[in-house]
Formats: sequence, structure tokens, C-alpha cells
Amino acid sequence: MAQASLHWTLLKADLFGRVEYGHSIGADAQTAAQEDLVRRDTRVARWWVRPLARALAAREARTLLAMEQRLPALAGVRFPRLVLWHKGILLRSWLEGTAMQHAKPTDPLYHQQLLSLLARLHFQGVTHNDLAKEPNILVLADGTPALLDLQLGRAARQRGAWFRFLAREDLRHLLKHKRSYCAWALTQRELHILATPSWLARVWRQTGKRGYLFVTRRLLQWQDREGAGDRGGP
Repeated sequence: MAQASLHWTLLKADLFGRVEYGHSIGADAQTAAQEDLVRRDTRVARWWVRPLARALAAREARTLLAMEQRLPALAGVRFPRLVLWHKGILLRSWLEGTAMQHAKPTDPLYHQQLLSLLARLHFQGVTHNDLAKEPNILVLADGTPALLDLQLGRAARQRGAWFRFLAREDLRHLLKHKRSYCAWALTQRELHILATPSWLARVWRQTGKRGYLFVTRRLLQWQDREGAGDRGGP
């Protein structure tokens, strides 16, 4: 079998470092698929955000590892598989797919599968915590969903009140996306969840959200629907 080497292509460079796609050269299709990676390098982050960049990458590594341990059959399929976290560099598996805002999935089956995927994560004590951003949700080549960017993810030991709040927010954000692309398929229960955000979500919308938007759009220069940029599939 031919030995594969990786050619690295820049996906994103910002204050938090570089994100690159490593794709195989000189290997058969099976080997290439196994070796395509995403590399996040926080060593080149601006000095004043480097501690935060490393903390976020470390959190993603911990969450991905916990997810793989709790849901091994889904690792590398429905969410990335952690390959390495060492000295500010995170390597994870590449998932081939299209970000939700580009794919615009209107098939209710896709949204049902996406909600089922989220339910499996929650059952295992994992919350994503960044599903408001459509770039963090993929439509794979076979039309099924996958989730990216676990930098804000959390793998809880106990499913207490804070976990339940985070899980409900995850669900509410997915339902907002479902409302955008196939609102006619929303159930009465889903409509009720959308109509009744938690008190903390209401407070955030009225107070903290302005500060968040100022930091992300003005200081970090993120655009609408960009969020993490190309942290995952193209």
C-alpha cells in the first residue's frame, strides 16, 4: 500500500491562529480518507488572545475525546475524531460536507436525524453550546448531518440543572434552523419550545448579546454566519 503524505492548505487565519486542511497525496482512496486532517495551530495566535485560543482548543480536545469514549461508533462520522492535542496544536479528523448555510437543507428527514444526533449527545452528557452558528453543522455527501467545532462543548459528569439549561439551548438553536429551512415540519412541541425561551436566554438577548456582538464583529471581525469560519468541512 502506498505511503500517504499530507499537503496542508490554509482554511482560516485570524487572531486565534491558523486552521489548515491536510489532505493525502500519493495514497489510495481508502488511506487518504483515513488520513485527511484539520490542524488548529494556536502557537501563532496573537499574544494577547493566545491563552484564550489555547484554552478553547484544549476544551475542544477534551470534549472530542469524551465524545469518542462515550459514542465510539459516531467518532469520525457524526463528529470529528481527536487525533492529537500537543503544545498548542490540535489535530482532528476531516469531515467531508457542506456547511448548513450553504446546503440549506429542506428535507425534514435531515432535521429529524440532526435532532436525533443531538439527543444521543445529550443522553451521554455532552452539550455543544455553539449551535446558533450554522457553519458548525454539516450536511454530508449522503445528506446526513454532522457537528463541528466543540470549542465551547462540555462533557458533564452529572446532568444537573446547568446541563439541562445548556441542552435546552442546544435544542432551541437546532429548532430555529429547522424553522428557517422547513418550518412546515415543526411539531407542536417544537413550536412551544421556540416560543418559550428560558429566562436566562431572554436576559442574554437583552444584555450580554450586545457585548458579544461587539467583541466578535468589531474586535475579532467575524461576519454574520461565520463564527468559527472554516473549522470543519468546506
